[in-house]
Amino acid sequence: MLVGKWPTKPNEGNYVQMQGQLVVVATPLGNLGDISRRALELLEKADVIYCEDTRHSSTLFSANNIPVNGRLKALHEHNEASQCEEVIKRVSEGQVVVLISDAGTPGISDPGTRVVAAVAEAGLFVTTAPGPAAVIAALTISGLPTERFIMEGFVPRKAGEREALYAQWAKEQRTVVFYESPQRLVTTLSELAVHYPERRVAVCREITKLHEEVIRGTLKEVHDRYSSREVLGEIVVVLDGAEPAPVVDDETAKKAIIEQLSSGATLRDAVSYVSETLGVAHRVAYQLGLDVRAEQDS
Repeated sequence: MLVGKWPTKPNEGNYVQMQGQLVVVATPLGNLGDISRRALELLEKADVIYCEDTRHSSTLFSANNIPVNGRLKALHEHNEASQCEEVIKRVSEGQVVVLISDAGTPGISDPGTRVVAAVAEAGLFVTTAPGPAAVIAALTISGLPTERFIMEGFVPRKAGEREALYAQWAKEQRTVVFYESPQRLVTTLSELAVHYPERRVAVCREITKLHEEVIRGTLKEVHDRYSSREVLGEIVVVLDGAEPAPVVDDETAKKAIIEQLSSGATLRDAVSYVSETLGVAHRVAYQLGLDVRAEQDS
C-alpha cells in the first residue's frame, strides 16, 4: 500500500510514497457540496479516519460514494486522550491518518487538539486539508470588522464566569466570535444587552444549510428579534469590538486621583481606580499619584 503525503501540486496525479502523517481534514458545515476535492481524495485513500461519530460520518462517505471498509474510528471528547497513543503508533508505522469532526474543522471547539499536539510532540508530520470552519464563515458574512478578532468557544454556563467574561469584552476592541446553543441564545443576548446594548452583533444560524439566516443589529435589537420566537440549529455569534478608550491627559488623570484621595482612598487605590476606569497605564497613573502626593505635601 502506498502511504504518505497527498500531492500538493494541482496537476500532480500520483500518490507520493513517503512517511506517515496525520491530516486534519475540514468537512462541510451543512452543504455537502462544500467539501474540497483534496479532502475527498484523502477520505478515499486514508488508511484510517478518526471522527466524532461514525454513524454521522458514514453519511458523508455514502453521499460521495466512498467505501468505508471499516476505516472509521471514533474519536470524541470522552476518549480523545486515550486515543493519542494509537494515532501516534499508526502514523509512526507509515499510515496516513485522517482526522475529521462532525462538521467544519477539527480542533475548533471540537475534538482534535490533543491528538494533533501529541503527534507533533512525537516528532511526526501533521498537515491539513483546510476548508469550512464555522467561526470564519460567520465572521466573513457578519458585516463586522474582520482584521482582528478573538474566538471564545462557548460562553460559560456559570453566571459568575459569564459576568467575568462580559467585563473583559467591555474593553475588548477586537471583534468577538463565540458559539451558543439555541436554548441559551436569548439569555446570552439579554445579558450582553444589559452591559452594552448599542454594540453591534450578528447572529449566524444554520450556515450553508436550508434555513440559514443572519440577524444583524444592536444587541438590544437582535435580542428583541429572538425573544419572541423559537430558536433552532447551530449558532455562531459575532460581536463588534468596543470603541477605543478616549485618550486621557495627565491633568485629567491627576484630577481624578485628587478626587479619590479626597474621598478617603489610599494612594494605591486611587491609582488603581484611575488606571482601570480611565485606561491610564498603571505605571503612568502611579507616577502621577506620586506627583499629586508631593504637591500636597509641599
